[in-house]
Amino acid sequence: MVVQSRVTQEEIKEPEKPIDREKTWPLLLRVFTTNKGRRHRMDEFSLRNVPSSELQIYTWKDATLKEARKKGTHFNFAIVFTDPKRPGYGVKEIGSTMSGRKGTDDSMTLQSQKFQIGDYLDIAVTPPNQAPPPSGT
Repeated sequence: MVVQSRVTQEEIKEPEKPIDREKTWPLLLRVFTTNKGRRHRMDEFSLRNVPSSELQIYTWKDATLKEARKKGTHFNFAIVFTDPKRPGYGVKEIGSTMSGRKGTDDSMTLQSQKFQIGDYLDIAVTPPNQAPPPSGT
């Protein structure tokens, strides 16, 4: 009789290894922002073309979402990655933060969301006093 595990690879999470920022080189994180409260459409990303709102930030994979925000603003974060299952890019919404307010996503790291060097970070920025759009848009 063969016994099979019901635990999938997705359920097995290895603890994040701490990164010594004094000894580890940072990675170049290509960030694309909008101030419309919505993230970029996937058709704006291609092998030869990306949105013009690019910021280049040097950081580490253990950077938290809280580290990547500015006061008085709501940020909605997504990882944009080359999709191995189909041509083009895929998107994975990873969380949101609002400055001045503690949130459950504040301590989330890029590494915990399976960010890979070469992925992009797309951030929808909603200025203070404007309601962010519903999640997933």
